[in-house]
Amino acid sequence: MIDAAVIAPLIDLVIAFTVVEGAALALYRRVSGKGVAPRDFALNLVSGLCLMLALRSLAQDAGAAWTAAWLLAAGLAHGSDLLLRWRRDARPARTQRVIA
Repeated sequence: MIDAAVIAPLIDLVIAFTVVEGAALALYRRVSGKGVAPRDFALNLVSGLCLMLALRSLAQDAGAAWTAAWLLAAGLAHGSDLLLRWRRDARPARTQRVIA
């Protein structure tokens, strides 16, 4: 079994990297106008962070309530992301008129 004293700092490192990654992607988009728009990745990033925080709460033995809360938050963020993507893709496609 992996000791919590070993795994918790590793989880913290992954959380920090994920936050820096999200900030870097948003900054790149703002400066260059290229890349992925934050609205297209933010909820996905939040969902992943919530899963990591749930794992962190388990590693620190924070209790079932905290773990459940982080898992619920991850599920809500993931569901919201899917719903927004679904609605965005469900818009009717524009048709071009061909003039003969």
